[in-house]
Amino acid sequence: MLHARERQLDGLRTLAVAMVLYHHFFAVDGSVLGHLGVRLFFVLSGFLITRLLLDARSAVDYESGTALKSFYIRRALRIFPPYFAMLGFVWFVNLEGARGSLKWHALYLSNFWYALHNEWTPWVLCHAWSLSIEEQFYIVWPLMILLAPRRFIGPICVAVIAFSLAYRFYWPFTGTPALARDLLPPASLDALVAGALLAVHRSRTEVWPRWMRVSVAPLTAGAVIFLWLKAVPMTPGLEWLTWIGAEISPILPLVMLVGGCSSGLQGAFGRFLELPPITAIGRVSYGVYLFHPVVLSLIVKAQAWIPVNVSEQGPGRFVIATAATLMLASISWTIFEKPLNQLKRYFPYVRSKSQAHIPSSIRASEADGRPYEVSAYRPSYANRDEHGI
Repeated sequence: MLHARERQLDGLRTLAVAMVLYHHFFAVDGSVLGHLGVRLFFVLSGFLITRLLLDARSAVDYESGTALKSFYIRRALRIFPPYFAMLGFVWFVNLEGARGSLKWHALYLSNFWYALHNEWTPWVLCHAWSLSIEEQFYIVWPLMILLAPRRFIGPICVAVIAFSLAYRFYWPFTGTPALARDLLPPASLDALVAGALLAVHRSRTEVWPRWMRVSVAPLTAGAVIFLWLKAVPMTPGLEWLTWIGAEISPILPLVMLVGGCSSGLQGAFGRFLELPPITAIGRVSYGVYLFHPVVLSLIVKAQAWIPVNVSEQGPGRFVIATAATLMLASISWTIFEKPLNQLKRYFPYVRSKSQAHIPSSIRASEADGRPYEVSAYRPSYANRDEHGI
């Protein structure tokens, strides 16, 4: 059975993907919630993979080569099969004319494709920009976490976040806004690495620094104001300022939200995140995110056979598209993703040099795929799915 903190992280995934679905299926006049949901996914991803890698590094039998190999194999088992199945379907039917750009998406370069063309065409794969960002992050980040001197990991995180912030302040000098400002990797590094820095901090203590406790309320208020202002017409200078504020101000509140859930939030909100339907959606959230534009395209094409309006944003589209997406994601998880995910137990981050010192109950739990309760060389959540998106 999962601890409350793990159930709450699944609940956060549900919250994040719900914001994305609302943005794409319901928001008639546009919404910033979709982008905020992706930012929450990024913080989750940075936190979870860094936490796992730091725990592996702290193990008695840690070997960097084994940990790196296992990380990349586990990522491939979790991410690649449903992703390439989705791309295969899009290619086979040439959905929304996406076949011509498919090689970019197959190489996880979707963010560069849309940045270079400065338009969301083909729209059915527009969500793949964030998946590409994560894969690009996964290539480099484990090398830093596992190979850099441990005392330098925190300062490196701070330096990367500072670089990402500097990137944002550079863009107002470039003139007209372009998709590149949001889709190039530096635009997302602040959220990803803020999550990683949270994992570094939590490896030492669960006490929040005073400056974070003091800052979270005004930054949350600022985030609400900036996100609301994004929908208000304004001069180019104010638009740039609002964009920067809307990107930066939510980071600390999101980090503290993830950190609170990783420890187990008390109260009504914590209990809500632990509700079985909420955690169930969180477990299939990768499939929900992956398949939802494909489902949207298909139901719009089937409008003649659907009694409510799904051709436009609104409640009809939201109900039908969400239900269809959840159904497809659940089927994919049950018959396709979950069996492949269970293969990750054969690729632990740390392999014991000797089984002799491991209690028989722990060896049995490894054999049937259950995570260890306690282990000198492997965290209790090592078999948990560490994806953010």
